[in-house]
Amino acid sequence: MATSTATSMGVAMDEPRDWLLPLLTWMSPAYPVGGFAFSHGLEWSVETADVCDRGGLEAYVRAALETGGGWCDLVFLAAAWRAARAGDAKALDEIADLAAAWRGSAETALEARHQGAAFARATCAAFPGTPLDALAERRSSEIAFPVAVGAATIGAPLDAALIAYAQGFAANLVSAGVRLIPLGQTDGLLALAALAPVVKSAARAAQETPLDALSTSALRIDLASMRHETQYTRLFRS
Repeated sequence: MATSTATSMGVAMDEPRDWLLPLLTWMSPAYPVGGFAFSHGLEWSVETADVCDRGGLEAYVRAALETGGGWCDLVFLAAAWRAARAGDAKALDEIADLAAAWRGSAETALEARHQGAAFARATCAAFPGTPLDALAERRSSEIAFPVAVGAATIGAPLDAALIAYAQGFAANLVSAGVRLIPLGQTDGLLALAALAPVVKSAARAAQETPLDALSTSALRIDLASMRHETQYTRLFRS
């Protein structure tokens, strides 16, 4: 049972769980995974005016989280979390192999691989003692981002880890949209607020979806990512 402390106003508050601060740190935009360099194909969609306002940005992020790469990430995170929690290194390696191959384009594969490697390096150095240590050693840090997060967050409840990851995914794309479209910061915040139910529902659905039921149907996002590979001028790596 959580202990409570009194605030200056005399209201009792539960002390934070031990997992909360690491989880907030790992999913912060300031954590050094290089997420700011990737747009998940959004840059091409803005270039072609498929996304040109806040409503279009919200629809793009919603599609990614419900039927695209963000959705896949959440299912892989849940599977990795369960395997790591069970101490099943063989299953964790198999999940890592599948997640590495499960990408619609070269750039989204780069996106997952780069952020996963950066997350593993930073987390193993600053927050050792999770199954990610052994996973990173076995795979030379070549791990898809959601699998690395799943292996590191076993001290947190799965639903919290999924919501934190989904929110970070959405926030990164909204930040890219604010810079690309461009939008003001208020519109960016309004987009994040509007996407909150999507974040929660995607995280909840991923918790209940086995890997053998995983599928995607965000074809336009995949095509945008492929087109981005040869875009003449660009700010982002994906």
